[in-house]
Amino acid sequence: MTDTTIDPRLAGHSLDEASQWKLIWYKFRRHRVAMVSLYVIICFYVVALFAEFFQPFDPNDTSRGNVYHPPQMIKFIDTNDDGSKSFRPHVQDMKLKRDKLTLKATYTPEEDEKTYIKFFPKTETYYMTGFIPMNFKLIGVEGKRDRFFLFGADRLGRDMFSRVIAGTRISMSIGLVGVGLSLVLGLMIGGVAGYFGGWFDTVSSRVIELTLAIPTIPIWLGLSAAIPPTMDPLTRYFLITVILSLIGWTELARVVRGRFLAMRHEDFVIAARLDGAKPSRVIFRHMMPSLVSHIIASVSLAIPVMILAETSLSFLGLGLLPPSISWGVLLKEAQNIRAIAQAAWLFIPGIFVVIAVLALNFFGDGLRDAADPYAQESH
Repeated sequence: MTDTTIDPRLAGHSLDEASQWKLIWYKFRRHRVAMVSLYVIICFYVVALFAEFFQPFDPNDTSRGNVYHPPQMIKFIDTNDDGSKSFRPHVQDMKLKRDKLTLKATYTPEEDEKTYIKFFPKTETYYMTGFIPMNFKLIGVEGKRDRFFLFGADRLGRDMFSRVIAGTRISMSIGLVGVGLSLVLGLMIGGVAGYFGGWFDTVSSRVIELTLAIPTIPIWLGLSAAIPPTMDPLTRYFLITVILSLIGWTELARVVRGRFLAMRHEDFVIAARLDGAKPSRVIFRHMMPSLVSHIIASVSLAIPVMILAETSLSFLGLGLLPPSISWGVLLKEAQNIRAIAQAAWLFIPGIFVVIAVLALNFFGDGLRDAADPYAQESH
C-alpha cells in the first residue's frame, strides 16, 4: 500500500504551493540518519572554520619530556582539602620513566599531581581563521607550562588533540574545494557538449573516455609525485586540490551531457528557444533544474571521495607534507609498526576520517531520496 506522506507543517496548504527546495527539506528532515549526519557534518565544519579557538595548544609545539604521552581522561569533580567535592575539571599528571636497559618510555600516574583545565582562558593574541584577533580559547590550563593530552602525544611530544583539530580544516575543506571545481567543470563541459553538440561534444567525449579509462589512483600518484617537495604548503595544498578536481569532473560531465542530449528536443526547451531565450538561460534556467537530484547526490557523495583521496596521498607521502597538517599527514605517523605498538592513539585521526566519510555518505543518501518530494513512500 502506498500513500503520500505530507509534512505536518504543510497542513492546510497545497503541495503545489511549496517551492521545490521546501519540499526537499520537508522530506529530508524525516530521514533520521541523514539528519544526524547533517549535525555531525556541521560540527566538523564549525571545528574546521574556528580551529584555532578549539585548539588548547599550538599543534606544532614539541615537548621532549612528553614523547608518546598516553591520552588522559578529564575528571570533572575534584576533592578539596577539606574532603568536599567541587566542579573543577582536571587530569591526572603522569611522569615519564625510561627503562635503563631498553630505554622504553613508560608513564605512571603521579599521586596528588593534577593539571586543572579552564574554560575560555586568556591566551596570547592569535588570529582565528587568519584575520580575526582573539585572546582566549575554548579550553586551556591554569599554568603556562602545564600540559594535558586528551588524544595523547606523538613522537615529538606534540598534542594530538590540537593536531587533529588543525587537520580537520584541511581535510574537510579540500573536499569542498575539490568538489566545487569538479562541479563547475562537469556542469559547464557536460552542459555545453550536450546542448550544442558538434566538434566540442566529440572532443570533450573523447577526453572524458580517455580519462575514465585510466585508473584513478595512478593518475593521482603520478601528478602528486610531480609536485616539488620544496614547494610551500599553501601552494601544494592548492595543487593537490586541482589534481583531485581534474579527475572528479568527468563522471558528472558524462551524465549531464547524456541528459542534455535527451532533453534538448523536449517541448519546454524548444518553447524557450522560440521565446528568444539565450542558450545560457535555456541551459541553467530550464534544463539544469531537472538534474537537481543527480547533482545533489553527486556532489554530496563526491566530497568523501575527495577526503579519502587526500588522506591516501598524504599517507603515502605524495600529498600534503609537514608542516601542513591534515588527517592523512597525521596518519603517516602510524606507518611505523614500532610506533603503533608503543602509541596506538596515533590511529585516532583515522577514526575521524571514518566518521566524516560515513556522515557525508548518509547525508548524500538522504538528499538523494529527498530530491523527489512527490515520490510515494511504501508503508
